Amino acid sequence: MYDDKELAEYRDLLKTPTHFEEGFDWKTVVGAVFIGFLMMPGSMYLQLVIGTGIGPAARWVTIILFAEIAKRSYTELKQQEIFLLYYMAGAALSSPFQGLLWSQYLVQSDAARMLGVTEFIPAWVAPGPDSVSLVERTFFHRDWLIPILLLFGAQVIQRVDHFGLGYALFRITSDVEKLPFPMAPVGALGTMALAESTEDKQKSWKWRVFSIGGVIGLVFGGIYVLLPTVSGLIFTEPIRLIPIPWIELTRHTEGVLPAVATGLQLDIGLLFIGMVLPFWAVMGGLVGLVITVVANPILYRQGILTRWHPGMETVDTVFANNFDFYMSFGIGLGLAIGCVGIWHVARSFGKSGPGRQGGFKALFQPPPGRGDFNFWISIGIYFFSTLAYVLLCRWLVPNFPWVFFLAYGFVYTPVISYITARMEGIAGQFVNLPLVREASFIAGAKFFGYRGIEIWYAPIPIHNYGATTVQFREIELTGTSIRGIIKAEIVVFPVVMVASLLFSQFIWRLAPIPSSNYPYAQELWHLQALNTLLMQTSTLEGNSLFFQALKASYVLSGLGFGLVVYAVLSVLGLPVLLIYGVVRGLGQSTPHGMILEVAGAFLGRFFFLKRYGAMWRQYAPVLLAGFSCGMGLTGMFAMGFALILKSLGRLAY
Repeated sequence: MYDDKELAEYRDLLKTPTHFEEGFDWKTVVGAVFIGFLMMPGSMYLQLVIGTGIGPAARWVTIILFAEIAKRSYTELKQQEIFLLYYMAGAALSSPFQGLLWSQYLVQSDAARMLGVTEFIPAWVAPGPDSVSLVERTFFHRDWLIPILLLFGAQVIQRVDHFGLGYALFRITSDVEKLPFPMAPVGALGTMALAESTEDKQKSWKWRVFSIGGVIGLVFGGIYVLLPTVSGLIFTEPIRLIPIPWIELTRHTEGVLPAVATGLQLDIGLLFIGMVLPFWAVMGGLVGLVITVVANPILYRQGILTRWHPGMETVDTVFANNFDFYMSFGIGLGLAIGCVGIWHVARSFGKSGPGRQGGFKALFQPPPGRGDFNFWISIGIYFFSTLAYVLLCRWLVPNFPWVFFLAYGFVYTPVISYITARMEGIAGQFVNLPLVREASFIAGAKFFGYRGIEIWYAPIPIHNYGATTVQFREIELTGTSIRGIIKAEIVVFPVVMVASLLFSQFIWRLAPIPSSNYPYAQELWHLQALNTLLMQTSTLEGNSLFFQALKASYVLSGLGFGLVVYAVLSVLGLPVLLIYGVVRGLGQSTPHGMILEVAGAFLGRFFFLKRYGAMWRQYAPVLLAGFSCGMGLTGMFAMGFALILKSLGRLAY
């Protein structure tokens, strides 16, 4: 794994700096307010309309604006200040109260009524379907007091917990074991793209590439988002030149490909994503998808996919196939990926190379100026935050055996987090064992007499902190002090909580969620609710639908198939990322975006890489960032139109 050529290309994109700065000052405070109250509503709105928020766009817009203000103030933004703005934008855009919009839908949904679980959804998740607050579409009602307080408390614990085990694992895997973290430079390069432009180096390649991506994003966003939104405000029906979220083709292909969900997603952002992702990971996903497309008609004719019937579209087809086969098969595939990850970690300990170059003295002698705090403080944060989760779960779900909560937090979480941290450090791969949480809930119901679905909504301490190590590595590569990150978290938290609640309330009051005003939510939330609630029926009395769908033979088939595919590809000496991509692509999902993603991978590999050489690896993330920025700008412009005009005519709703 250490010798994989593609991983080496990503690993060597950036070198670790020797100078660090905090980057925290009044600019970052103003930036937090700007992001929370101007960027967050646009991101929330786009999430409901097209399924993706403005994401990187909000970060880049903030950086551009502050850079221009700095120039006109005869000053400049340092690279560390830019990264801190970028970091805070990411933290601010994860709107916690958006989860309450999902909760209000779930408790009223047709899926909950169909599966008979409406009455079992606890009041501390969302008020019952007869609550006046749901009719009036408002969170400012006493029925929402407990859900909001619980959400606030969980967010406090989560923010503190960010500097617990994840930071400790970063110190172990990066400082002691010296793992390369090959994918961290990709993220760090995107955040550094505008640093040169703030120093008035407008002729730098980063600024030019970013601008090209931005113009493409503006043009496409105008057609994809702005035109439907504005025309929908003027005419009775919106004008959609490009269908959202995809062109539905399942009914047209059912004669040739029965039980296969087909369609085409025309979001060209997928093209840029395909250029950025490692080529062999995309190819592996394509191979896995082709296998799925070939297998589904066979499974249908063999009487395995029994719930699918002609006339179904994508959402119903995916759910029916999941119920009949792919949920169980996917569990086996996930176990195969987990086994492969654990095997690689165990094997890496016996190898010489990047993983064995450090010493444990590095735990207590970190690089000077990086802003590290004592290693044992991070362990203490992990211990007390996990204990807080355990006590909270014990209070919310007193009938569930508390020993499970301790096992989640103090046994499973550190083990899987360390495995993932090493896999991220070696190969840039995330490791997860599927359905550990769900299996433990079912065991609690079967062997300890628990009945209900409250446990599915409790903030149980099952976490995988391995991915956090990559974030800390990105912070290090940009030369930003960790102390600056801590200060930014303290500042951005209250802004996020207040803005998230206010705008969740405002967007909900404009129109029911989901509805025709929010096409992505209207199209896919029903499928998500069916899949979510199907699993939750496993802890209710009787022969639940989950147990009807779960078949041990299919689980073992998925496990065996995943391990065999991995073994064959390994023997053939194919790249590590292809192996993971194939296993990932074998899962049942909506494949409609794969065509553009593959097209992007081919363009990047066989055209741009040949034309620009190794520099293309650095161009691609910056081009994607520029596209996201342009796309997000049109999205925010559309959101401004919609929110202002709809709020003027709110009585119509």
